[in-house]
Amino acid sequence: MDIATTDTLKEELIRQDADFRELAKEHGKYEERLSELSSLAYPSDEEQLEEITLKKKKLAIKDEMQSMMSQYQKSHASGH
Repeated sequence: MDIATTDTLKEELIRQDADFRELAKEHGKYEERLSELSSLAYPSDEEQLEEITLKKKKLAIKDEMQSMMSQYQKSHASGH
């Protein structure tokens, strides 16, 4: 799946699927917070731990979104 197809599929699922939309929203929040944390010159131990935890959560959400996109694609490919 190329990037343009992936982006189009994401946009379609964000419009149509409330669960996917919520995952995308959460993924964006994690991305924003990770950006804040990575800009810190001297993060505390707590901030470093938060960064590691958020990266894991963000990756898990990305995997779940990818799975949903694959299922959606398969179900619509067989319908055509």
